[in-house]
Amino acid sequence: MKFDLILRIGTKLILPFVLVFAFYIHFHGDYRPGGGFQGGVIAAGTVFLVAITFGLAAAKRIAPNWLVEFMVPLGVLIFAGAGVAGLLMGKNYLDYSVFSANSATGHELGILIVELGVLITVAGTMTALFYAFVERGR
Repeated sequence: MKFDLILRIGTKLILPFVLVFAFYIHFHGDYRPGGGFQGGVIAAGTVFLVAITFGLAAAKRIAPNWLVEFMVPLGVLIFAGAGVAGLLMGKNYLDYSVFSANSATGHELGILIVELGVLITVAGTMTALFYAFVERGR
C-alpha cells in the first residue's frame, strides 16, 4: 500500500492540535457545549486518522488492544470513584462538595473528574468499535 506523502505529513502536523482540541472541549464542557463525550470522540478520532493514513498496524502501536480494553473500565471506575468519594464522606452519591471546602470549587473539580472518566471511557469504546469493524473482514 502506497501512502500519499502530503497526507502523511499533514496528519503528523495536525494530530497534536486535534488532541489539544479534544482536551479543550473536555475542560470547557462545564462552561460551554462540550465535555467528556465530545472530547472522547475527538480523541478517538486521532486514532482513526492514524489508521486511515498509516494503516491499522500504526494505529495499534499508538493505542494497542490492551490499552483500549483497559480504558473502558478505567473511565467507569473514575466516574464511580467520584460518586463513592461523596458516600465515604457522609454525603450523597456524586455530591461534589466533598472535593473542596468551597462548594463552587468542589463542584467544578467534581465535574472535571466525572467528565474525565467519561472521556476515557468514550475514547476507549469508540476505538474498540473502530478496531472491531476494521478487523471484521480479516
